[in-house]
Amino acid sequence: MAGGGSKAGIVHGSSDEVGMAVGEDRVHVHDFHATILHLLGLNHEELTFRHAGRDYRLTDVHGHEVENVIA
Repeated sequence: MAGGGSKAGIVHGSSDEVGMAVGEDRVHVHDFHATILHLLGLNHEELTFRHAGRDYRLTDVHGHEVENVIA
């Protein structure tokens, strides 16, 4: 994500003391994909592909950009 419009050196969220669970600021994979697509200049809500006669999106019907990491 470096050079794509993300903030330099940012750490988003944390894990617990063991590193097995999310401590704070959980980000779902759909939100992560939406953020990457936004940084690439693509609208994740309009990016669809057809499979088996149905339109699919990478972020399904979920996903929001994580504004904290966008510069």
